[in-house]
Amino acid sequence: MIKVRTRDIIEHFDLELVSGEEGVNRPITTSDISRPGLEIAGYFEYYPAERIQLLGKTELSFFGKLSEADRKSRMDRLCTDMTPAIIVTRDMEVPAELVEAAERESVPVLRSRQKTTRFSGHLTNYLESKLAPTTAIHGVLVDVYGVGVLITGKSGVGKSETALELVKRGHRLVADDSVEIRQEDQDTLIGSAPELIEHLLEIRGLGIINVMTLFGAGAVRTYKRITLVIDLEIWDPKKQYDRLGLDEEKMKIIDTDITKLTVPVRPGRNLAVIIEVAAMNFRLKRMGVNAAEQFSARLTGVIDEGDHDEH
Repeated sequence: MIKVRTRDIIEHFDLELVSGEEGVNRPITTSDISRPGLEIAGYFEYYPAERIQLLGKTELSFFGKLSEADRKSRMDRLCTDMTPAIIVTRDMEVPAELVEAAERESVPVLRSRQKTTRFSGHLTNYLESKLAPTTAIHGVLVDVYGVGVLITGKSGVGKSETALELVKRGHRLVADDSVEIRQEDQDTLIGSAPELIEHLLEIRGLGIINVMTLFGAGAVRTYKRITLVIDLEIWDPKKQYDRLGLDEEKMKIIDTDITKLTVPVRPGRNLAVIIEVAAMNFRLKRMGVNAAEQFSARLTGVIDEGDHDEH
């Protein structure tokens, strides 16, 4: 599936299309950008033709010193059938040789007013976020005390109802039912709602409610980094649940491991409060305070003292 085409960057960065209009639907497959200085100097051995090519002041001032024949041949070789775009920065004049070669090969030549390095940074960030690996998970994403909590569990276990109570308690809804997740960097997962169901919560018996219109703009967020998964499951009397919290379970989403807590659901347990405390506790652990480990150490101390008293 093609995620980004040349026309997307033209629109996003408000670029001027100088030549090669036929190629605006070319796919962009990598967030790497090339500044083809060596190629303009004549070295095409490792030319990464599938990348966007960026021509700044350095490249173009050198290009201007070349002979007419060299200028023509360099631009011919720069424009391939897979090059998604060649961008001239700083609003500089586009060489006639580039316009001709691009028109012939249908390579879009674009112009930006920004400085090369700055534009390169913005473009890389934009492409990385667009080309990042993505997935969708059935669940609810809520921002609780600044912690992105993904609530999962079987249908009907009470995920949306718990999210509603969290929103009533002043927390923020990101997505209900389906959470779109993209991985940025190696270990950052960003969750958001599909556009169609943004700000909406489905509560059985009430139907669909709009959290933003009911509770105001402060009750919703467009996206949030996911750092904790809370899996709700119907209480099973035969199952041994972790009572100390020493074992840390993980859940893998795309390539990232996220801390996962399994919370059993039964009447009388206030899930919203449990999730609030889980979020606060998670923040404390990240600051280096681990109550379970402290308790375990105290317990060991008491047992050791008991052993000494016996001797």
